[in-house]
Amino acid sequence: MQVNWIVVGWIIDMILNGIIWLIIAAFLLPLIDVTDQWTRKAVKLMGKADDWIRKFIEDDLFEFIQQKNLKMLTSIILLIIFGILAQLGIIPKLIT
Repeated sequence: MQVNWIVVGWIIDMILNGIIWLIIAAFLLPLIDVTDQWTRKAVKLMGKADDWIRKFIEDDLFEFIQQKNLKMLTSIILLIIFGILAQLGIIPKLIT
């Protein structure tokens, strides 16, 4: 009886690939859990930053402008602030 070396090689290859993927999965699953925790912390931080930006823009900045009557200077400052917020993608979040 002859040994079919192609089949033997294929079986060995399948076993080794399975072991390698098992090792990869064993290392990546804890890493995915850690990055998931980091993502949750980042989302919470973004929420806090959003609340602070909303409070600053809606309450403090506009009241200061009305009290001091600084129309030209504040319009330029607001243009810069809103441009930065639009570039960072915060303006659509403020609108919704």
